[in-house]
Amino acid sequence: MSVVGVDFGTLNTVIAVARNRGVDVITNEVSNRATPSLVGFGPKARYLGEAAKTQEISNLKNTVGSLKRLAGRALSDPDVAKEQNHISAPLVDINGQVGAEVTYLGKKEQFTATQLISMFLGRVKATAAAELKLPVKEIVMSVPAWFTDVQRRCLMDAAEIAGLQLLRLMNDTTAAALGWGITKLDLPTADEKPRRVAFVDIGHSDYTCSIVEFRKGELTVKGTAYDRDFGGRDFDTALVDHFAAEFKEKYKIDIKTNPKAMVRVAAGAEKLKKILSANQQAPLNIESLMNDVDVQSVLKREELEALVEPLLKRAYLPLEEALAQAKLKVEDIDTIEVVGGCTRVPALKERIQNFFGKQLSFTINQDEGVARGCAFSCAILSPVFRVRDFTIHDIVPYPIEFNWEKSEDIPDEDTSLTVFNKGNVMPSTKILTFYRKQNFDIEARYAKPEDLPGAVKPWIGRFSVKNVKADSKDDFMICKLKARINLHGILNVEQGYFVEDVEVEEPIPEDKDEKKDADAMDTDGEPKAPKMRKVKKQVRKGDLPISAGTASLDPETKALAAERENNMFMEDKLVADTDEKKNELETYIYEMRNNIDDRYAEFASDAEKEKLKARLEQVEDWLYDEGEDTTKAVYIAKYDDIRSLAGPIAQRYFDKLEEERQVAQAKLDAELAAKREASEAAKKTEKPAEEPVSKEEDMTDADTPAVEDVE
Repeated sequence: MSVVGVDFGTLNTVIAVARNRGVDVITNEVSNRATPSLVGFGPKARYLGEAAKTQEISNLKNTVGSLKRLAGRALSDPDVAKEQNHISAPLVDINGQVGAEVTYLGKKEQFTATQLISMFLGRVKATAAAELKLPVKEIVMSVPAWFTDVQRRCLMDAAEIAGLQLLRLMNDTTAAALGWGITKLDLPTADEKPRRVAFVDIGHSDYTCSIVEFRKGELTVKGTAYDRDFGGRDFDTALVDHFAAEFKEKYKIDIKTNPKAMVRVAAGAEKLKKILSANQQAPLNIESLMNDVDVQSVLKREELEALVEPLLKRAYLPLEEALAQAKLKVEDIDTIEVVGGCTRVPALKERIQNFFGKQLSFTINQDEGVARGCAFSCAILSPVFRVRDFTIHDIVPYPIEFNWEKSEDIPDEDTSLTVFNKGNVMPSTKILTFYRKQNFDIEARYAKPEDLPGAVKPWIGRFSVKNVKADSKDDFMICKLKARINLHGILNVEQGYFVEDVEVEEPIPEDKDEKKDADAMDTDGEPKAPKMRKVKKQVRKGDLPISAGTASLDPETKALAAERENNMFMEDKLVADTDEKKNELETYIYEMRNNIDDRYAEFASDAEKEKLKARLEQVEDWLYDEGEDTTKAVYIAKYDDIRSLAGPIAQRYFDKLEEERQVAQAKLDAELAAKREASEAAKKTEKPAEEPVSKEEDMTDADTPAVEDVE
């Protein structure tokens, strides 16, 4: 069974696997430790991950990024309008969910965010399987702490469509905390003061701070705060705007009218930002950026800091909010661990350090710490992997309430109740009690819609309770519903049942003083019967079926999406196999052309050489003309055709090599045999060695020591 952790990022995705010796971050097909979170579409196949990045500039309108930021969103969401600035493919509405319109296999196609994410997760699955040499089925994946129920369900559906089972959706900072804490052997015990650590994670698109308490074998998240629009790409945007204005004045070109130029400047700005993290100034040089104009510029670190000052002013807000939620002060924090690529910006590190008034800690790998934490979590949840037990207590990001229609028979009944408050431990289960005479519905929603990202709807789900009927006209059925927020941070009403009040007898607990007096007076040795009392208790009598309507895709839709994904996967595989056979044919032509006048020259007649050369030239001409784009079977047939002529010639060459090898082996065997015979003959002529004297014959008794009496 595979144990895989995935840090699904806005820009890049990191994959970690747990092995017997620890946790390793694996490399992709081009040996990079991070895979671009991109999906592209072409005339013959899809481009996923690295392939999409390679094709991005030439295939802008058919390449989709920021996949995570589209999860669970609608096109009308103002946050989606912001994302369109970072996505070159046009975004569209598909049955209420945002999607992208692309040209795939020569036709206009539309894919939902769920489908796009599932495509990319398929690439993640293949990368992990190639490294592990095992099928990958179960993973733990990171998710922003601020993701809502709808967004989390979108990721769950996408994983299922990709053929993956999500063991846990884990908040980014919680995963980093697990990776930090599980290896610590000096954590305080349960009766000692906990170690308090602030985890500050600033990635490509968002900023999260979590305050976590550690004790031996467990971590507890005490507070989490975030800025959903504060990340590395916001620094890049400030740089792009700066250079756009500079180039417009200096070179008279407007890069904002050219999407390809914008992408190239954004890539250059990102590199420049990284250089400025370690240097005081950095150059930006881009050849033929637009209208055959080469551009050059230089930026100093202080200039960058001035450009991003509006962002830096917001840097302390999540820190303050997280501390307030945890009911702690700055001086209560023992360590500040920093993760995320954006935290390399010196000015940002300085602001965070000044807020806490102590040195920052960088013991976690900034790019890989979250993925490693996810892999540890997967190992903990895996039944076949032995790992130190470590309990994780996360928290609910938004308060959740249930609403229902008032019962006609209970006029003063409330119609809503906040069941899970913000900061409630997660996972968590609550029991709701209703007195009803007939079937009823309850609806779950977020209690404070203003706290949600963008225009995400507060609605979570509607749950219909069936088979409710009272025993008599004036009686009620006591209905119990089990509401649970699970490991993924997803709410479900998992179970419904009804109970009845039953009168039972139970012993009355005795007062300690009365028991002592009774024991003192008890002389006959016979125990007295305990005093009993009658009490009413609720006894479970049966189950109540519940039908749920949530943001999750229905089974039929998921099955159709999985089938389509499998068909596209097979199409991609066929294209890859076809390209491989084409390359094999091309390589074989070049090899045979070189070998026929070289190593194979003496093993072919002039007629065979001429015939083979003519066939090689014929197939090569075909390959670069009609054979530029054909089927796998045709390439195989052409390969076999050449091999039918070249094979016998090559066989003669290899037969000759084998003959020479056998002659050389026979000569070597003869030399070794001669040496053995000479060695044995030399041993026979040597004088036999004298037999050694037995140790027993050479031994004598020791003198018996005198024994003296001591007075």
